[in-house]
Amino acid sequence: MLTVLYEDNHLLVINKASGVLVQGDATGDKPLVEICKDYIKEKYKKPGEVFLGVVHRLDRPVSGVVVFARTSKALERMNELFRNKETQKTYWALVTSKPAITEGTLIHWLIKDEKKNKTTAYKKENTQGQRSELSYKFIESKSGFHLLEVKPITGRPHQIRAQLASMNCPIVGDLKYGFETANADTSICLHARQLEFIHPVKKEPVKITAELPRNEFWKLFR
Repeated sequence: MLTVLYEDNHLLVINKASGVLVQGDATGDKPLVEICKDYIKEKYKKPGEVFLGVVHRLDRPVSGVVVFARTSKALERMNELFRNKETQKTYWALVTSKPAITEGTLIHWLIKDEKKNKTTAYKKENTQGQRSELSYKFIESKSGFHLLEVKPITGRPHQIRAQLASMNCPIVGDLKYGFETANADTSICLHARQLEFIHPVKKEPVKITAELPRNEFWKLFR
């Protein structure tokens, strides 16, 4: 089921469920962008091919806010907003190791192994790596789980997953980055909670919040 968070003539914003691809890959599974095209085609009775631009992506096991552009103008302008860091992204992450320092900034140089689809974070500057920065803040603890609010300043592949793991706080369910057990639904407990930006056409502030998934972990914090 598609959960639409915001929709107008220019943008379509979805609360992506974990396990769903944003764009197609070698698995051949139907990606979110194609599901959304079908939704637009049916809702607006559009003949022919539907245009829908992918503005940004979330990893398959991650849930939360995903923005698509319904026109080429909106796509170009949204890409510019993301490129110029003129969006405010807020993620929620669940971990079982509370950070020693409850609020701070992490800076690493990330190198991604494309064959393994895994990113390694280095504290020292590395000419082969991409400088990556995020801020995090501990929010609360319940039943042995700790909720962190994370605001990425850069947008690198697997950035939050690798950087949190680097301070011994792997995300719940994230086997790839050091958590011990998988979640039953194959998700990881990383959720793109909120996105703020200036609308690319209307020039009005937009603030979108995605409801938390309904699994056994997130229900503690709903």
